[in-house]
Amino acid sequence: MSAVQPAVAPVDYRTDPSQYQHWKLSFNGPVATLGIDIAEDRGIRDGYKLKLNSYDLGVDIELHDALQRIRFEHPEVRTVVVTSLKDRVFCSGANIFMLGLSSHAWKVNFCKFTNETRNGLEDSSRHSGLKFLAAVNGSCAGGGYELALACDEIYLIDDRSSSVSLPEVPLLGVLPGTGGLTRVTDKRHVRHDRADIFCTVVEGVRGERAKAWRLVDEVVKPNRFEQAIQARALELAAQSDRPADAQGVALTRIERSERENGLSYSTVDVTIDRAKRVATFTARAPQVAPPAGIDAIVAAGANWWPLQFARELDDAILSMRTNELDIGTWVFKTSGDAGHLLAADATLLEHKDHWFVRETIGMLRRTLARIDVSSRSLFALIEPGSCFAGTFAEIAFAADRSYMAALPDHEDDEPALTLSEVNFGLYPLVTHQSRLARRFYEESEPLDAVRAQLGQPLRPLDAERLGLVTAAPDDIDWADEIRIALEERAAMSPDALTGLEANLRFNGPETMETRIFGRLTAWQNWIFNRPNAVGEKGALKVYGKGSKAQFDVSRV
Repeated sequence: MSAVQPAVAPVDYRTDPSQYQHWKLSFNGPVATLGIDIAEDRGIRDGYKLKLNSYDLGVDIELHDALQRIRFEHPEVRTVVVTSLKDRVFCSGANIFMLGLSSHAWKVNFCKFTNETRNGLEDSSRHSGLKFLAAVNGSCAGGGYELALACDEIYLIDDRSSSVSLPEVPLLGVLPGTGGLTRVTDKRHVRHDRADIFCTVVEGVRGERAKAWRLVDEVVKPNRFEQAIQARALELAAQSDRPADAQGVALTRIERSERENGLSYSTVDVTIDRAKRVATFTARAPQVAPPAGIDAIVAAGANWWPLQFARELDDAILSMRTNELDIGTWVFKTSGDAGHLLAADATLLEHKDHWFVRETIGMLRRTLARIDVSSRSLFALIEPGSCFAGTFAEIAFAADRSYMAALPDHEDDEPALTLSEVNFGLYPLVTHQSRLARRFYEESEPLDAVRAQLGQPLRPLDAERLGLVTAAPDDIDWADEIRIALEERAAMSPDALTGLEANLRFNGPETMETRIFGRLTAWQNWIFNRPNAVGEKGALKVYGKGSKAQFDVSRV
């Protein structure tokens, strides 16, 4: 079997419901139904069939888009029911033949995007009033159960055959890679010994036993299942404050131009230097002052700058992560009018309780978090002409290092770093902290010192003194210091850097999300490379061929 090579055909994350091949999205007042109906012959790559509602990256791209449509285009929706449109199967998880064919990088990127999409369900439940109900109406295995776990509640049909399972260990020699083990313990509080049994039996658990073990919330007989789902969906909807009569905002197609060395959008540009293995992301502030009134904001729709920027940056991140594997360092720059950017921040804060603004904040929050968990070295360069203010300052605080140019002989031309209220909790990262709180380990003295500078343009030496940047080289040393830093980074082991960065970025309290991403980094980069999983006689390679996996029995 040859490895799947994403570079042969770059992945495009842009889609819309007219292009869906695997999901059916329907609406009934406050309840939306996401129906899983995966077309087995429509995999995103050749060489496998998506049987039994098994999925690949293409399925998850559609799911991500469907969630966005619900968030923005259907504000009346308060509960999303996730169910299957096929008989006797809910979802059998990630397609095993796809995993067996895929390169290691493809598997890891696929699992990360899947994690982020599942986390997005929980993010919308926590922040936006959207509730998710998994109506498990058939066998539910592996990643299928992990999708159900990401929902607020799970209802299982009690038809004597439908079950929930995480069979990766006994069946494939790997682990549930999209948060399965973590959600079973951290979210559903399944007892350790029961979880041990559950995760080591292929057939899973069904009926009342599944409820008693906390693997599901309710089990319902087939003749009452549809009625029970509808009743519970309406009960969950009654808990939400999403508006019943608001007009949705259409998510128009993200426009970009592609070139051999990068991507260009209205608010973001990405330029790739392949020789140095560096990509430079330049975020552009609004060109004009944003609309202030909520009616004008809603009328702007997908062209409202905060939402347009969030969507374009998100698309750029996903495209670069999947299609440019050799580009190991991302350098972030900014440009534009800080006044316009800070005005946009003020508008977000003023109207943060309005459903559309709240969803836009959520999109910004999830996009910035996507930077945090990307397996790339992140540098921010704050240069003359930069606009690292408010929301853009979050990008600098997400970076592994930030350099700010000092111009001792031309102080009037020095760049500035300006904080706004958004930097103090509007965009929490996966530790549920602000980036400043994470940066300073929540110590009051440095946090109070930077808060005292709210709204003040901070020059390089002041920003360095306050601990907001890594270093402030002067203009004589700037070019050499940046060059050396980037060259040194490129010379180091990408594997070691991935581990280093993930460990250092999430130094605050553990959350379910940090545990998921931390374990993903370790599990997939180790277990997915071991011969017991991917060797010639490994479980992923021999699955479906009628032969048995042969394991090296030594514990290492």
